[in-house]
Amino acid sequence: MGAQPPSEFCSTRGSATGSIMATNITLSHAQASARLAPKLTFGEEVVKFVSTKPLGAGGALIILAMMFVAAFAPALAPFDPYVGDYGLQFARPSAEHWFGTDEFGRDILSRIMYGARIALFVGFSASFAGCTVGLLLGVISAYSGGTVDLLLERLMDILLAFPQLILALAIASILGPAVQNVVIAITIPIIPRAARVVRAAALSVKENVYVEAVQALGASRRRVIFQHIIPNVMAPYIILLTAQLGGAILAEAALSYLGLGTAEPTPSWGLMLSGSAPSYAEKAPWIAVFPGIAISLGVFGFNLFGDSLRDALDPKLRRG
Repeated sequence: MGAQPPSEFCSTRGSATGSIMATNITLSHAQASARLAPKLTFGEEVVKFVSTKPLGAGGALIILAMMFVAAFAPALAPFDPYVGDYGLQFARPSAEHWFGTDEFGRDILSRIMYGARIALFVGFSASFAGCTVGLLLGVISAYSGGTVDLLLERLMDILLAFPQLILALAIASILGPAVQNVVIAITIPIIPRAARVVRAAALSVKENVYVEAVQALGASRRRVIFQHIIPNVMAPYIILLTAQLGGAILAEAALSYLGLGTAEPTPSWGLMLSGSAPSYAEKAPWIAVFPGIAISLGVFGFNLFGDSLRDALDPKLRRG
C-alpha cells in the first residue's frame, strides 16, 4: 500500500542523482577557480621583479642606460669621436673634456659613447645567433635521438673541449679583424653551451603526454618540434641569452684589445685599452681607466640581470 510506481521511483532517483552531480561539478569548478592565481599584467610583473629582485633591476637599469647612450650617441657626445686635436693631447679630465683626451687629442667620453654601439651590436648579435642555433640543435638532438643525437653531441663535445675565449681567438685569427668576423668568432663557442642546456630541457618535454598525443594523431616532426617542444624550452633559452650577453661584450673587448676586433679609428672599448694606453698608464691613466669602467659596468649589468631573470623564470629557484 502507498508504494511508489517503479517508473516514478526511477524518475525521482534519476533527478536527485543529476542534481547531486550538478552540485558537485559546480563546487569542484568553484574550488578550482578559487585555487587559480590571478594572472599578472606586464606592468605588475615588472613591479614584482623590481621589488623581489632589486639587483636584477639595477642590472636592467644599466642595460637600458647603455642602450640609450648607444642609440642617441650623435646627440649626446660632446665631440666627434674620430676628430683629434693635437693641441689637446693627454688633456686631463676637465669641465670641457669630462674624461680627458687620448694621445691623438680625441675626447674619451665621446669615444666611450660611440663604443657602446659596437659592444651592444656584437653582444646582442653573437648571443642571439649562438643561442638560437644552439636551441635548434639541442631540440633536434633530443627529439631525434639515436645516431643524430650521438653525432651532434660528439660535435658539441669537440667544441666544448676548447675554452670559450681561446676558440673565439682562433676563429678571429683565421677570419681576420672585422666587426662581422668578431660576431662569428664569438657566436660559435656559444652554440654548444646553449645546445647542451636546451637538449636537457627538451628531453624532459619530449616525454610529456601532450607530445605523445600529437605524435599519435599523426603530427609531423616539424610541427611537434616548432609548436610543442620549442615553446616549452623558451625559459632556459631566454636565461642563456641574457647570461651570454655579458660574456660576448667581454670577448669583443678582449679580441679588440689583442688587435683581432675592430680597427682604428673605430671607437671600441677594447681597442681603447690597447695601443698606447698601457704605455701612458702613469702619464695619462684616464685613457685606460674610463673604458675599463665602461666594460666592467656593461658586463656587471648583464650578469646581474641574467642571474635575476633565471631566478624569476626557473620554478626551482623561484622564491617569494
